[in-house]
Amino acid sequence: MFMVLFMVMLIAWLLGFAAFHVAGGLIHLLLIVAVISLVLHFVRGARTA
Repeated sequence: MFMVLFMVMLIAWLLGFAAFHVAGGLIHLLLIVAVISLVLHFVRGARTA
């Protein structure tokens, strides 16, 4: 789940940075949130349902 979120945010950030330089700041912020959630996922450990 977090890997998918991370990849989506990374792609959105790259597209936003290249195509919409004005909106790149917001997408960059979303990328930072995705990276933080990914780090928390690995720190806490994967929990299987």
